[in-house]
Amino acid sequence: MTAIRPDEALAEAYASITAAVDGLDDSGLQRTTRCHGWLVADLLLHVLGDAQRALVALASPSDGPADVDDVSYWRDFPGGGDEASRHAWWVRRSAAAFDRPTGIVRLWRDTAPAAVRAATAADPEGYVTTQGHVLRVPDFLATLTTEAVVHYLDLTLELPDTPPPNPLAVRVAVATMDGLLSDDTVRPTAWDDHDFLLKATGRVPLTDRDRLELGESAGWFPLLG
Repeated sequence: MTAIRPDEALAEAYASITAAVDGLDDSGLQRTTRCHGWLVADLLLHVLGDAQRALVALASPSDGPADVDDVSYWRDFPGGGDEASRHAWWVRRSAAAFDRPTGIVRLWRDTAPAAVRAATAADPEGYVTTQGHVLRVPDFLATLTTEAVVHYLDLTLELPDTPPPNPLAVRVAVATMDGLLSDDTVRPTAWDDHDFLLKATGRVPLTDRDRLELGESAGWFPLLG
């Protein structure tokens, strides 16, 4: 990932989300996503929480060393379980507290660019604390980008006119999934990057052919929730 500027990848990931939701009315924001029980407005509020968390973390530098990187960070978040269910319910109730779903879009439009500006201004040699871990700034930005790309694929399930996620941001997310796989795992030949992301995160189940090609590595899936 040395050829990718982490702040640029994050900027592209957030810009894609903004473009997807910017023209939606209240009805459009209540379409279904790939996240169980969440509408577009609910999922947008969840990603908004990441942008807000970025602002806090980037404004609060930490001493190193890092205890996780952009890959090992995800091993604390396998998905599912009571904690995930509670968070999903909290997001739904919080989104419902807005007078109109478009209010979440307005807040996102204010917050996401501010998070990107903070990311661009951050010391790339510095460290931040988030979710109980210390990360290098570039690794922290990569975690935000990975989540934004995956959720963009979730968000656009019923938004057929949206373009695919930005290729620069996708490269970051794919690198994360590659890092979570065993070193000797070979991705099935029929998968493109989007297939890989959807199957690696459990959005799309593995087929029998996938399991045959992955062999024992199929047991690792989903790599994260």
